[in-house]
Amino acid sequence: MKNRIILSCLCLIFATSYSQTALKTMSKNIQPPIAKKIAKTLEKHGDKRNDDYFWLNDRENAEVIDYLNKENEYYEQMTAHTKEFQKQLFEEMKARIKEDDSSVPYFFNGYWYITRFETGKDYPIYSRKKESLTAEEEILFDCNEMAEGHSYFQLGGMSISPDNKFASFGVDVVGRRIYTIQVKDLKTGKILSDKIENVTGGSTWANDNKTLFYTKQDIKTLRSDKVYKHKLGTEASSDFLVYHEKDDTFNVGVSKEKSRKYIVITSSSTLTTEFRTLLADNPEGEFKVFQKRVRGLEYDISHYGDSFYILTNKDKATNFKLMKTPENATEKKNWKDLIPHRDDVLLEEI
Repeated sequence: MKNRIILSCLCLIFATSYSQTALKTMSKNIQPPIAKKIAKTLEKHGDKRNDDYFWLNDRENAEVIDYLNKENEYYEQMTAHTKEFQKQLFEEMKARIKEDDSSVPYFFNGYWYITRFETGKDYPIYSRKKESLTAEEEILFDCNEMAEGHSYFQLGGMSISPDNKFASFGVDVVGRRIYTIQVKDLKTGKILSDKIENVTGGSTWANDNKTLFYTKQDIKTLRSDKVYKHKLGTEASSDFLVYHEKDDTFNVGVSKEKSRKYIVITSSSTLTTEFRTLLADNPEGEFKVFQKRVRGLEYDISHYGDSFYILTNKDKATNFKLMKTPENATEKKNWKDLIPHRDDVLLEEI
């Protein structure tokens, strides 16, 4: 191993030395593309600044795309002499990675769920086994097959319906974290007609097995700012807007409590959080504010039994503390200390 590392270092030194010599020769003949300057004044909080390259922000502009292609071409020309060395480095790094790997199985709602990789394949395979790890494997998604024909592929936000019959999932084939949510019938293996585009990818099932809650992003900033409700078998255009976070310093998410009793909308910024809850058995109901946002108040909630447990910095608990409140009285005036704040212990999670 030691000799191998030394050899790699020597190869890198040689390649670097060779690259510097080659670059001096090549740079005389290859000129980098120069982006033109277009004056643009931006004003925020009374402060003005000039950005001559703001025009490059328009990803749909043909001139921008042309310039980026020229940059890529310049890169390819300037690094052409390192291609073989890049390949050697890649193969060496790949040789150190276990290709036929598998996640630790986890048990949820009657099934063992596993994510595994096969030798020679680039993408994960998601599967499950009913009740026992010795049961027959059921392939949920083979991302290697799904990725065929795409230069980029990412599956995210997989969520299984409470009755174990459907799986919602998000797919991104561009690489901008803009997903399309679809639903798979796990009994027939067919993809349903439901298609929800331009979303964050994650979704949460209500307990009726036919209602999905999901989040959408601002098309320009990609800030997650809206929560929608979708009914299986309906057009996405008719989905109901449940919540719109208008404060652009907050991001929004939607999930289900581990107790499966509540669906939760989370609004969070750097120093402040706010939650809204809805009984998962009542998807047509209205979300209720858990505790109205207060600047500087951070809290996280976990439901169990007839109570919520709150991890919070309330009362200047800079290291956070754990509090408890009845599920029908969630304002902070009802919170009671369970694990008090300690100056020498940071409480991170429960």
